[in-house]
Amino acid sequence: MPENEKFYITTPIYYPSDKLHIGHAYCTVCTDAMARYKRLQGCDVMFLTGTDEHGQKIETKAREAGVEPQEFVDRIVDGPKGVKDLWELMNISNDRFIRTTDPYHVKAIQKIFRAMYDKGDIYKGKYVGKYCKDCEAFWTETQLVDGKCPDCGREVQDAEEEAYFFRLSKYADRIRHLLEDTDFLEPRSRVHEMVNNFIKPGLEDLCVSRTSFTWGVPVDFDPGHVVYVWVDALFNYMTALGFQNDQYHDYDKYWPADVHFVGKEIVRFHSIIWPAFCMSLDLPLPKKVYGHGWLLLDGGKMSKSKGNVVDPYVLAEKFGVDALRFFLLRTFPFGSDGNFSNELLIQTINTDLANDLGNLLSRTTAMAEKYFPDGLPADQAEDAGKDAELIGMASSLRDKYEAAMEKYQFQDALSEIFKVIDRANKYIDENAPWALAKDMEANGARLGRVLYNLLETLRICTVLLSPFMPDTAEAIFGQLGTCESCGGCSKTWESAKVWGTLTSTVAVHKGENLFPRIDADKAIAELEAAAEAAKKAALPALEIEPFATENVDFDTFCKSDFRAVKVKACEAVKKSEKLLKFTLDDGTGTDRQILSGIHKWYEPADLVGKTLVAIVNLPPRKMMGLESCGMLLSAVHTEKGEEVLHLIMVDDAIPAGAKLC
Repeated sequence: MPENEKFYITTPIYYPSDKLHIGHAYCTVCTDAMARYKRLQGCDVMFLTGTDEHGQKIETKAREAGVEPQEFVDRIVDGPKGVKDLWELMNISNDRFIRTTDPYHVKAIQKIFRAMYDKGDIYKGKYVGKYCKDCEAFWTETQLVDGKCPDCGREVQDAEEEAYFFRLSKYADRIRHLLEDTDFLEPRSRVHEMVNNFIKPGLEDLCVSRTSFTWGVPVDFDPGHVVYVWVDALFNYMTALGFQNDQYHDYDKYWPADVHFVGKEIVRFHSIIWPAFCMSLDLPLPKKVYGHGWLLLDGGKMSKSKGNVVDPYVLAEKFGVDALRFFLLRTFPFGSDGNFSNELLIQTINTDLANDLGNLLSRTTAMAEKYFPDGLPADQAEDAGKDAELIGMASSLRDKYEAAMEKYQFQDALSEIFKVIDRANKYIDENAPWALAKDMEANGARLGRVLYNLLETLRICTVLLSPFMPDTAEAIFGQLGTCESCGGCSKTWESAKVWGTLTSTVAVHKGENLFPRIDADKAIAELEAAAEAAKKAALPALEIEPFATENVDFDTFCKSDFRAVKVKACEAVKKSEKLLKFTLDDGTGTDRQILSGIHKWYEPADLVGKTLVAIVNLPPRKMMGLESCGMLLSAVHTEKGEEVLHLIMVDDAIPAGAKLC
């Protein structure tokens, strides 16, 4: 790619979770490596990331936390161990950070929404269907998997409300052509998923406004409506450049984006809905969407709700940020899922970084400093038979590396580097510098050339490693004694293809061991202990109700009939702030109605499909004119002076009507 060519790359703007894990960092680390690689080539790079801060899910979580939504997202984005802190920890070199609550973005979204409305691509109607609050996604009945969200597997809720719709069906043929006949979406497997699952069944018009909550960009010409979060989120790629606002003025310079890196769960939004929005406004389409896989733990996607998350702060502190970055990029093919484990992390560090790269650097610099403390000799003796293979591999490395990087095959690019590193380690054994050093008069010139070849190989490899491990690369350059007086000429992209750039009389300074070998058993034990301590630290300070002092005889207790019940429907009771009305399957074939004063802690839609426990032989009683036949069991404690209630929920495999004993 020619020097100064523009390159615009984005990573998804993240929902600001209050528990960030290594899965959140994966895509952004990959994006960072690509951005650094393009800068190394001499490109004018714009690397964008940020946070997606609107939507029903955030409004609900803010209410549960007892704060306003803006305070909730501010705390998570800018607070300790928030999104910005994590990006700083992982050495992310983004050029711009956008928040969808930024005023310039909000105003731009209102203009964009109106422009599509004025064109006739947005019209008013009524939405009736299924909605996944966690994914902020609308689904038809046929798209559900076992009645649940096909993306996250969680329960969906019935949604019915006045809404605006985008004429997505209008663009179905153009979207299909884009997916099937171009390389717009990669890897190719994602194309088959999109076409078979969404295009062929028929694209339906998309609901693009909501009236059931308020935390979003207001539709300025129709109060009560807020813009659907995916309209808000997708256009960030343009508004962050200055589209429809005066905050920035880079739209003409960088758009269209060269590539959007996104997780596979949001490929549908980026490869179908996003280009349709651009088509509606006659805007250039992004050049490519690349849908990567997930980091899996214990066979499933990392998720706070599942309790299977990995803390990047703990791993970075223990093993180093660059080692963690390297592991993510070296171990998992970017387009596929990868199974994370602490054991695999330690194995990768020990094998590739300690044994191979670290060993090569340590042995080479130690021998160079020991045998030639004043610098390598100017008079060096080549041996074509012994030197040719290593020199050839190192000289051709950049082209192989570039071919992999241009396809976003980070694992393959690193594999090419480590083939050369492995060959260099064998080169040491073949040439036995320690034996040559026994007769410096006879072998000094040859020893100088052997060490130079190793140092030059390390230099080339380090140049190409720098997008993956930027701090480590600088530390290695310092030990190799790369030329600083000429502006770092031996660290450039051009120099990585030129053998012999390193000054022949280079003075080496052996530094600390960059990658000491890890005691795996000890490290695993410490990580497990840290995880257990973190769980305990996260537990809230609780005040438990005092135990009852009056005994209940066994026969009296046995008279209570505890049954598993499944929530068929749940709704708020009109004119009551507390009561929810449950329609329950109790296994009898006749619906049971129970009222419960838990609206402070639960939204009705969140409870549909859950399996609860009820006492079913209490006498009916009237509340707000409605009959309640039983009582749902819950647990209550006091936390920070506030009463907190948790409904007793049991395994969904337990059938309705099963007796608890």
